[in-house]
Amino acid sequence: MSGGGGPDEPWAFLRRHTAARIALGRAGDGLPTAPLLRFQAAWAEARDSLKSSLDAEALAARLAPLGLPVETVRSQAADGAEYLKRPDLGRRLHPDDAARLAPGRWDAVFVVADGLSVRAVESHAAPLLEAVLKRLGGWSVGPLVVAQRARVALADDVGAALGAAMTVILIGERPGLSSPDSLGAYLTWAPQRGRPNSDRNCLSNIRPEGLAIDAAAFKLAWLMAEARRLTLTGVGLKDAAPDLIPGGAEPPPALG
Repeated sequence: MSGGGGPDEPWAFLRRHTAARIALGRAGDGLPTAPLLRFQAAWAEARDSLKSSLDAEALAARLAPLGLPVETVRSQAADGAEYLKRPDLGRRLHPDDAARLAPGRWDAVFVVADGLSVRAVESHAAPLLEAVLKRLGGWSVGPLVVAQRARVALADDVGAALGAAMTVILIGERPGLSSPDSLGAYLTWAPQRGRPNSDRNCLSNIRPEGLAIDAAAFKLAWLMAEARRLTLTGVGLKDAAPDLIPGGAEPPPALG
């Protein structure tokens, strides 16, 4: 079977509907040249995304127009290599940075973290935050925290240090061969060290080709309101948010 994707190729119509690598065809006992080159390019993109370093100060400057104070912190992983080898260190806030976070009384604190895809954070975190904050009228939102070499659970240390009722961490997800820029959002009520993942809610694949920014912001704000109403996140908080109607009025959020 040919992999050229021309108008007479019988599987071309399926490939128009998915980014998955299906019906690539063959040339002898290997792939045709075009899909092989596309695979190698996607592999390079994923590796580049994984190995890139976050410029925390530059990202903090981009987030400043949102109107919240911005803090930059690090995990206990000393560098990118240790971060990949020691996930446990990426879950712990560097003690020097923890000492700089002044406790307050916040309904929510947002953490923006590099995770496993700097590209995702640099591309999607600012517009997602802007869209979410517009939906949080009346909330007391603490400083934005930009975290380097962070895993999801780092937000527990940040939230505990800042006295937040809830943390939301926006973090780059593990890059795939068709999604090197996928952003995840994790909610945790009453953050503290030792929280299991079953105490969190997650929105995944936030990017133009996945869960669009407006839809993600609406769903995230809905989950945050429900978390505050029920005083919990995790398996006890079900995602029953109504669908966002494109171009129409938004359904009312749950009462906080």
